[in-house]
Amino acid sequence: MPDKSTIKHNMKKQIVVTRIFNAPLSLVWKTWTEPELVMKWWGPDRFTCPSAKMDVREGGTSVVAMSAPKQMGGQTWFNSWLYTKIIPLELIEYIQNLTDENGNKVNPTTVGMPADFPEDVHTVVTFKDIGNDKTELTITETADFGSISNFAQIGLEQTIDKIVALFK
Repeated sequence: MPDKSTIKHNMKKQIVVTRIFNAPLSLVWKTWTEPELVMKWWGPDRFTCPSAKMDVREGGTSVVAMSAPKQMGGQTWFNSWLYTKIIPLELIEYIQNLTDENGNKVNPTTVGMPADFPEDVHTVVTFKDIGNDKTELTITETADFGSISNFAQIGLEQTIDKIVALFK
């Protein structure tokens, strides 16, 4: 059996998802900045976003909720996005954490997550106009993802696919 240092070394440090949207750049940008649009896509398949308090500016913090379906326990978790860099229509960079409903950071284990659940997930979202009213979006998340690395990759892909579906 490998020692813990070997196991940790094999865990993902970065998750990247790129998608092409059948929508102009300005509309795709709004899906990340307007609460009513964020609520339509935040969370993986079958999860919902019952609230999104958006303060999209450098130094601002957004707090978004994610609720599990009833058959998966129905629990609601909150995430904060503390914005570190914003270039309108090009880039949104933030630090993501689990929080309470007021945006106060919480220890992931207190809300039922594994002990190695990542904190301070560095997230970079880039937007690129590729012509013909199409936009390329790339999300890069960097952290020690630990035992949830596969779930994090799948969850991010499903979440971003929900944005793609908004423009079909």
